[in-house]
Amino acid sequence: MIPEQDRPTVAGVTRVVLATANAHKVEEIRAILADVAGVELIARPVEVPDVDETGDTLEANAVLKARALVDATGSPALADDTGLEVDALGGAPGVRSARYAGPDCSSADNVRRLLAELAGVDGPGRTARFTTVAALVWPDGRQLVTSGHVDGRIIEAPRGSGGFGYDPVFAPTAGDGRTFAEMSTSEKNTISHRAAAFGALARSLLAASYGD
Repeated sequence: MIPEQDRPTVAGVTRVVLATANAHKVEEIRAILADVAGVELIARPVEVPDVDETGDTLEANAVLKARALVDATGSPALADDTGLEVDALGGAPGVRSARYAGPDCSSADNVRRLLAELAGVDGPGRTARFTTVAALVWPDGRQLVTSGHVDGRIIEAPRGSGGFGYDPVFAPTAGDGRTFAEMSTSEKNTISHRAAAFGALARSLLAASYGD
């Protein structure tokens, strides 16, 4: 962690509303952006409803969610969308990762469907990658979009109690064989797709001196 007095600042960007209400995502995003002084991350107001993810791409959904929060709060808003692409499934579930098993499915439902789809596929055929797109949108219409990726493979059965989503069955290539669900948040944030996307966003902000 960078000492407070040595942290970079972002001119004009102060209160940024997070579009996600997922507590695990909020924890990761706050940890990733902790060293950017001048940015105060605000939780999504409880009265703001979920946004329908009707976009055909991760970027479209991220921007859609951020703009909805801007409209609801009048403040800059930060959103992301993440997809898991499995090579043996032709890139599925992709943009439908959060609802792979149906519109009201749970993460466990999604994992069960994924493993069922991969039944009989051997280790070399289970390669996959996570992609996260982060979008920061301002009330005046400006937006900043970045992305991050991590390669890995889908294991045959869930391992680990941490993380969320597909983390229990995704073992990143850059890791030591453990799944994301077997890593601490700090370990995951050194290599994850979300860390790469939000890290790139923070660097772009600092380089361009975006403001309100």
